Amino acid sequence: MHIHILGICGTFMGGLAAIAREAGHRVTGCDANVYPPMSEQLAALGIGLTEGYGAEQLALAPDLWVVGNVVTRGNPLMEAILDARLPYTSGPQWLLENVLAERWVLAVAGTHGKTTTASLLAFLLEAAGLAPGFLIGGIAADFGVSARLGGGRFFVVEADEYDTAFFDKRSKFVHYRPMSAVLNNLEFDHADIFPDLAAIETQFHHLVRTIPSSGRIIWNAADPALARVLERGVWSELEGFLARDGWSIGPVSEASDSCSFDILERGEVLAHCRLPLAGEHNRANALAAIAAARHVGVPPRASAAALANFKGVRRRMELRGTVAGVEVYDDFAHHPSAIATTIAGLRARIGAQGRILAVLEPRSNTMKLGVMKARLPASLAQADLVFCHSGGLDWNAAEALAPIAARTVVSASIDALVGKIVAAARAGDRILVMSNGGFGGIHARLLAALGERC
Repeated sequence: MHIHILGICGTFMGGLAAIAREAGHRVTGCDANVYPPMSEQLAALGIGLTEGYGAEQLALAPDLWVVGNVVTRGNPLMEAILDARLPYTSGPQWLLENVLAERWVLAVAGTHGKTTTASLLAFLLEAAGLAPGFLIGGIAADFGVSARLGGGRFFVVEADEYDTAFFDKRSKFVHYRPMSAVLNNLEFDHADIFPDLAAIETQFHHLVRTIPSSGRIIWNAADPALARVLERGVWSELEGFLARDGWSIGPVSEASDSCSFDILERGEVLAHCRLPLAGEHNRANALAAIAAARHVGVPPRASAAALANFKGVRRRMELRGTVAGVEVYDDFAHHPSAIATTIAGLRARIGAQGRILAVLEPRSNTMKLGVMKARLPASLAQADLVFCHSGGLDWNAAEALAPIAARTVVSASIDALVGKIVAAARAGDRILVMSNGGFGGIHARLLAALGERC
């Protein structure tokens, strides 16, 4: 079958393209904005990519059009598809019908940590010899891809609460029908489609309603919003983590690039871990992944032993290069809670003496709307200097960051921002770039400018 994917460069749709190609389909696609790492993955797979959404793509005559949620009414290609009454479906629906229906699905949901936790879980199943399929919202370094069909019974999916398509406003994750579900945490986000946290809690309860009684929910028992979700009704097995009466973490020994800790269940030590990631949030992610892996038969001791070899995820505290003693990191953080957690993780690695230069692009739909702007100063508290790109915002970033104005630079120009960052940087600094987009290739531009300064 030939399928043509609209919005193919999104993390979900790009992963879907990889799975469809592996399953033997002919895959092509189109998108308006192309940037790594997904563009690189599609190129490596030999998937034909068309820039833009021109109606002339009807001439490709695929058997099915798969529509990403970036596509809206008024999109010229979508309007041509509708006018011609051609067959189309959403990405999540295609995934359910063609991949997930016969698999044991392990879904990882939550506002933060989905990609890392899903990557950890897929890695643990792979280490156990289970050959899982997976679809993750980032490039897992251990696999080199964000998605694969897999040859085993199990399939790990990053379960996003964002809407499915312009014609299906349910959250994506209601299509996945998991047997094992991880609920990491829950905060207000996606302000472009949800009016408040209560609306997102309702969507999470829709997910809970799809899990069979023989299934299991592994949930963050320290999260009050998730507690409210489960109070609405649960029909499946429940296991809490970060809880005294469930899964918990023993004493922690933290190094610059890793941490060691015990895994406990109801106070009993099950295993000792060395995780090559720093930060409290990553320990929680690993704990959830170990609990979910046990549901499909992987002993916690085996998972703990495997964790020492985990290589991480691209764009999650990824070191992009070092020039003249200055390290440049890339991270996907864009929500204030994720920004604060990411900076805290780096601070834990380098100690109080090292300088962190935080570089922020408020690019997500929620951030562009300004809903979270009041929380930005506190989220950046542990950074020594802050550089914010204000291009494309309808709100005043300098005004929002006024409480930390003495250590903040705001600019609508990426070139100007690069110049200010390089002028401020000195040997031993860590430049932490945070954005959910390509940020105009700022990482490479910073490294090049640092090199020219030498």
